[in-house]
Amino acid sequence: MKKMLMATTAAALVATGAMADGHAKEVKLGVLFGFTGPIESLTGPMSAGAEMAMNEVTESGMFMDGAKVTSIRADSGCIDNGMAVASGERLIADGVAGIIGADCSGVTGAVLQNVAIPNGMVMISPSATSPGLTTMEDNGLFFRTSPSDAREGEVMAEILQERGVKSIALTYTNNDYGKGLADAIESSFKAVGGEVTIVAAHEDGKADYSAEVGALASAGGDLLVVAGYLDQGGAGIIKSALDAGAWEQFGLPGGMIGENLPKTIGPDLDGSYGQIAGSEGNGIDTLVSMVDGAFDATSPYTPEAYDAAALFLLAMQAANSTDPAEYKEQILNVANAPGEKIYPGELGKALEMIKNGEEVDYVGASAVELIGPGESAGTYRMIEVKGGKNETIGFK
Repeated sequence: MKKMLMATTAAALVATGAMADGHAKEVKLGVLFGFTGPIESLTGPMSAGAEMAMNEVTESGMFMDGAKVTSIRADSGCIDNGMAVASGERLIADGVAGIIGADCSGVTGAVLQNVAIPNGMVMISPSATSPGLTTMEDNGLFFRTSPSDAREGEVMAEILQERGVKSIALTYTNNDYGKGLADAIESSFKAVGGEVTIVAAHEDGKADYSAEVGALASAGGDLLVVAGYLDQGGAGIIKSALDAGAWEQFGLPGGMIGENLPKTIGPDLDGSYGQIAGSEGNGIDTLVSMVDGAFDATSPYTPEAYDAAALFLLAMQAANSTDPAEYKEQILNVANAPGEKIYPGELGKALEMIKNGEEVDYVGASAVELIGPGESAGTYRMIEVKGGKNETIGFK
């Protein structure tokens, strides 16, 4: 209890203390991603995307009468609830005014329940997609810029049907993310007439997946769908399945999409396919141009991370406050119509418009549209591995 009270006090100092002309001269945002763990190959670009938005806002000079926005990184471990909660508590103690993250669904729920809610702190996740987060009681403190896996299950079922897949074996990483996604894929594929021969969990971090692959292969199926993580168990399952000659193609949901998987598996992954949250058009094209090769702006959840940071800062400007209790009410307002559409590179313009009492509709890099309790409506980028690289082949 004492720790919680101290943390709350620290957060309050950012929102209401250390101010000269009514506004904080420095506003801190936490970036709580799995810099270690099963998606660590994704979190470098994700954090760079979030921090790019912070730098853009700082350099505009339009935020809170010239306040500087500072990033504080913390490691969620992706699948380590204890680490994630401890990191979240440290961010609160360091005086952040909002938390971008967490990244993976299980740790996001843990931080939300054990850190954000007790301290009244807002979280905007670019990548936590579990349907379970939709119904979690969050006191209006949780938002996300990537769509729920309930939608991804429907999209994957459509893709499988279009490719003539009649039956699948399905394995998932044994946590909230994997189970929620597997349930969504299974129910959606069955709804369009597909057969699911087996649904089996796998654990991350094992050296040998031959037993899991043996059970999956015995059940059969036109395709093995791997709802896992590209840097750990998911890759291990695919390697073992290829070694056993059980499957030559794999279905790849969002947690399996990233440059590292084709590098890890090699040419045998060519022809595998799947989907991940992503959009086309002016927003992502502009972000890619702005980044100019400094990092991969199209890396999974990187556009969504840029957008999460932008939403925080636009909402604070709209509320004229860095207090989460005040600005949380503005997040849906700045994210949706009515208002002038705002894209990457236009954050300074948006901040000035808000200051002048004008309305903005933040579209951002990922075509932001928030629905329901802070949910992203979202679109998906369809991926196929060709020549050892993930290629975008369309959008849904």
